[in-house]
Amino acid sequence: NKQLKGNTMVNFVELQKPLLYGLMKLAGVVPYTVEIEPGTKMNFWIPKETLKKPKKSDKNSDVQPKKPTKPAILFIHGFGVEGIVTWQFQVGSLAKKYSVYIPDLLFFGTSYSDKPERSPAFQAQCLVKSLRILGVDKFVLVGFSYGGMVAFKIVEEYPEMVRAMVVSGSILAMTDTISESNLNRLGFKSSADLLLPTSVKGLKTLFTMSVHRPIWLPNRLFKDYMEVMISNRKERAELLDALVISNKVVTTPRFQQKIYLLWGESDQMFNLEMAKNLKEQLGENATMDSIKKAGHLAHMERPCVYNRLLKKFLTSVHSEN
Repeated sequence: NKQLKGNTMVNFVELQKPLLYGLMKLAGVVPYTVEIEPGTKMNFWIPKETLKKPKKSDKNSDVQPKKPTKPAILFIHGFGVEGIVTWQFQVGSLAKKYSVYIPDLLFFGTSYSDKPERSPAFQAQCLVKSLRILGVDKFVLVGFSYGGMVAFKIVEEYPEMVRAMVVSGSILAMTDTISESNLNRLGFKSSADLLLPTSVKGLKTLFTMSVHRPIWLPNRLFKDYMEVMISNRKERAELLDALVISNKVVTTPRFQQKIYLLWGESDQMFNLEMAKNLKEQLGENATMDSIKKAGHLAHMERPCVYNRLLKKFLTSVHSEN
């Protein structure tokens, strides 16, 4: 047991990853890295059936993804963890009927860019380029938190590609006023202090704020989580800086798509009042539901309720098209 002491101690979060990845493959999605351009790559989980080799193909040749055969859904994660961890409870529920695409945004998981850009618009641009390489030209967006802001950029810049949109725990754009009032309300000086904790205490605070009813977890697990999940700190801090824009430059685009706001009733990050204001801003194409006994992480806390409401919305969208 001596070798388990010190820095060589087993990381329990790292240990669970192969199990999660195995379960996701069984559910029908597999990892695939998209080389957008030299120096910029995005990791995706894509439908297994789009990667099947032709029977007579050369075994050594690279497998190019085929166009999806089912309606495509793009799930965009928030600032906490990579895509497949965020949306693990949605994959099994949706992969039979839909082609599920789950990316890791730049500087999450193994996605990376050597370019200096850090804005949500750049994330959106890289996602769309990746989807085109993957043969996806039309999809429904599901965006959570930071991923919701990236999703709004996609629908604004590439409206012809987006059938409809689901947003959870997010806003149109992080203006300096919203940023300041939100941080004051939560008791933090900066977004980085809140979202990029450097201590177990800081991570516990973030966890407590993200859920309806926090469960007890040992400090060791929080420590392991920080080692595995919070990487690329410098770049992620730059993403947070690039997120905040001046009130003066914000306009609300007139979206033609149906937009469904699906919220945790106890969300502390972006509370229900903010969700109602967002619905008002978006106009008649926006509808809203809230989930009882769920916080910011509603899709993980109450996945059965979240998935039922999500599927109901998706069915309504695809029955119209």
